[in-house]
Amino acid sequence: MSDRQYTVLLYSDDPEVRDRMRLAVGTRPAADLRVEFVDAASYAECIRLVDDYEIDLLLLDGEATPSGGLGIARQIKDDRDNAPPTCVVIARAADRWLAAYAQVDATLVHPLDPVTTGQTVAGLLRARASGASALS
Repeated sequence: MSDRQYTVLLYSDDPEVRDRMRLAVGTRPAADLRVEFVDAASYAECIRLVDDYEIDLLLLDGEATPSGGLGIARQIKDDRDNAPPTCVVIARAADRWLAAYAQVDATLVHPLDPVTTGQTVAGLLRARASGASALS
């Protein structure tokens, strides 16, 4: 696999949560992957960035208010034929059923573990690059 740079959109209304997501992913979630980040603090900003830029992965805060990451994930999946893979960070593992309903490709649980986060992000980016369906 090439050393391509991917764009990851980080969404949360809380800048500290976005910083924690950025640190957990890092600029190199795997040796062969480089990541740059774009930040969205609101629903409108998130949708605008998805519309205006080539986003390779959405990393959304499921606990954001007033628009949670699960609702945004579902809307993007419903509105776009070729939506980027979506990973939602949730507070409780028991909320994975909501993530399944929202058609997210992966979930992570607060607090983020850097190893698990990097592996999840790398898997989603590799799947997108190969044209395969994202992780379940």
